[in-house]
Amino acid sequence: MASVAVERPLAEDAPVKRARRRGLLLLAVLVLLWGFWEGFRALGIHYGWQRPFTVDATSMPHIHDMIWALFQRPNPEAPLLIVTLLKAAAFTGREAALGFAMGATGGFAIGALLAHSRMLQRGLLPYVVASQTIPILAIAPMVVIWLASVQVTPWVSVAVIAAYLTFFPVVIATIRGLQAADHRAVELMRSYAANRWTVLWKLRFPMALPFLFSALRISATASIVGAIIGEQPSSIAGGLGGAILNFAQYYSFQPQNLWATNIIAAALGIAFFLVVVAAEKLVVRRAPEHVA
Repeated sequence: MASVAVERPLAEDAPVKRARRRGLLLLAVLVLLWGFWEGFRALGIHYGWQRPFTVDATSMPHIHDMIWALFQRPNPEAPLLIVTLLKAAAFTGREAALGFAMGATGGFAIGALLAHSRMLQRGLLPYVVASQTIPILAIAPMVVIWLASVQVTPWVSVAVIAAYLTFFPVVIATIRGLQAADHRAVELMRSYAANRWTVLWKLRFPMALPFLFSALRISATASIVGAIIGEQPSSIAGGLGGAILNFAQYYSFQPQNLWATNIIAAALGIAFFLVVVAAEKLVVRRAPEHVA
């Protein structure tokens, strides 16, 4: 009994120790990146480096200036920059979340259809791949114009553009994951008269979950990029895309404001990524093959 009492606190402390190690590792990486940025900046200005780009106070402002800019007012009548950017991030996050949901759902449906039909896979998969070779900057204005003609809300058009970047990794991962099921297990279920729908949800789908979540982690950050890019042809000024365009006009005078906007955009992408990681830990651990 005493050994059990001693071992239980040790087991409970393990997650705390892992979290502490991860926190220290993250801090070390941030310090390393900060040192690399500031060191490269100092050497570049001192020696007048022109490659790979001109290094000066405009192209590479101090990191502490970027962070300090978040707590300054762009003009006397405006709120703090961080307040403006957080509101813009919330708006862009709504667009990206809808686009992520549409892209993930559509990508899974297309992937499941192609995984169950070799003929459709050979016929349609090349077009799915080709769709990703078209620059998003060329697709975005057309999507906005098409959807505006049927009275679709502009921010929903942006969500469709985000879905365009989201669906492709999900399609490929779905095909790979659904076809990864053991053929002997598939044949066993069919011998018990299980139809395709039962085999899909009882066997193939649980086996495909690790593949799907790998794709969803990529798609989560891609949806943020799609939403930001889509806001520009949609003339939406309330999101991060509008903030980037606005601060880019004054980059020569206030470069730290644009870099601060990039920090918030990166933080939004990281937040989406972490949500998917948390969902993966909850769902994959409860999958049938892990419960047993």
